[in-house]
Amino acid sequence: MTIINNALSGALAAQLALSASSHNIANLQTKGYTRQSALLMAVGPDASGRSAGNGVQVTSLLRFSDNYKTQAMWRANSEQGLYSQSQPYLTQLESVMGDSSASLSAGIDDFFKAINAVAGDPGSTPLRQQVLTAASLMGERFNGLNNVFNSQLTSVRQQRGALVDSANSDIAAIATLNKQIIETQAGGVSASSLIDARDQAIDELSSKMALEVSNNPDGSRDVSLKSGQALVIGSMSGKLKAAATADSPQAFSITFANSTFVLDPSKMGGQLGGLTQFEQTTLLPLQEDVADLAEEIATRVNSQLATGFTGEPHPTLPGTPWAPGKPLFVYPLGDGASMLKTVAGFKAEDLAFSSDGTPGDTGNLQALAALKTKPITLTNIGAVLLSDADTQLLGKLAVDSKLNKAALKTTDTVRLQSINDWQSTSGVNEDEEAVKLVEFQRMYQANMQVISIANSLFDATLAMMG
Repeated sequence: MTIINNALSGALAAQLALSASSHNIANLQTKGYTRQSALLMAVGPDASGRSAGNGVQVTSLLRFSDNYKTQAMWRANSEQGLYSQSQPYLTQLESVMGDSSASLSAGIDDFFKAINAVAGDPGSTPLRQQVLTAASLMGERFNGLNNVFNSQLTSVRQQRGALVDSANSDIAAIATLNKQIIETQAGGVSASSLIDARDQAIDELSSKMALEVSNNPDGSRDVSLKSGQALVIGSMSGKLKAAATADSPQAFSITFANSTFVLDPSKMGGQLGGLTQFEQTTLLPLQEDVADLAEEIATRVNSQLATGFTGEPHPTLPGTPWAPGKPLFVYPLGDGASMLKTVAGFKAEDLAFSSDGTPGDTGNLQALAALKTKPITLTNIGAVLLSDADTQLLGKLAVDSKLNKAALKTTDTVRLQSINDWQSTSGVNEDEEAVKLVEFQRMYQANMQVISIANSLFDATLAMMG
């Protein structure tokens, strides 16, 4: 009977091992699936001293998981998310600001070209009208670019809100799965599929923010932000909120166990941190500098025009110069959408190109043309020539975009390598499982052959005793 019991235990163990391999193969393409294998252990002999042993038993289903590799994959996901979300916005800004048909540099150049063209015939109405047209078109370039800024700002904040909602779903799912894993393992049932689902939820969450994950003896995982605020503790979960304030439109808060904590948006990491970083360090400063440029142009041109004369005669004092220059540009506009516009009703004859009111004098016209080479100050760039301001802004944007692309490429590589490392331990290898199928099939067949031989011996023994 010992022979039969040994062979039966071997056949049952082979069946369980075959079942584990078949389950692995069935989940060959399942994202996040961790392969399993039956852990076999010999059953020792009895106390008689004449027993080789009592067969084999499956002590557990082994789950091939390396916590270090899993944590590395999550960290790489956070780094990748930090740079991936801002690149489309940077690329769009580069494209718009670098387009000759929409760039500020082209608009500024055309405006000053129109001013220089009047110098040959300061009284020419068509040439003066070209100055007004160029001024209006330059203003439209500023306003069009400002609309792009505002559109991106709205998109970033809407995207951030959507990411917060998605993150809250992940956080709640992790807490729920923690509870199910604890209950399942307490009942002695394998929780491998639940653990896989939880790790997938953590991976999804890690793309949105930088995380710290720790393991507990009961099988649950605690999840917190890099800055220390808890997101999940056992089966308890917090709720994230995009809590904009007057001082910090990008701020976040987390409510956990009836307590609310304000989070530093610069330390969030992941996609939320990347969007916040883009908004704070690129988009808003760039919009501010373009607004500064518009203000400098409006202020300097209006101030210069105010010192000149149109050359029209005084209505009551013949021969006396009159009609001092009027403002050409309006800034600020106060509507949030526009940066620079020409004054409504401004006419070609209102351009004060004369410095003393004498017909044909171009003193003030020359002073206006010279403004292009004057230094101005932008908040985030510093002192630059008016003619070089847009080039400087575009150059800084190009550098930011290039650095982000390089960082994104690096993090893409690190993420791919971390996934491959995880796969080498936890992923299903089709060839390996095929070999296991053959091995355990042979094991099963051999043990069944042992049972057949044992039955033959048993029958022979009965015949001898009969």
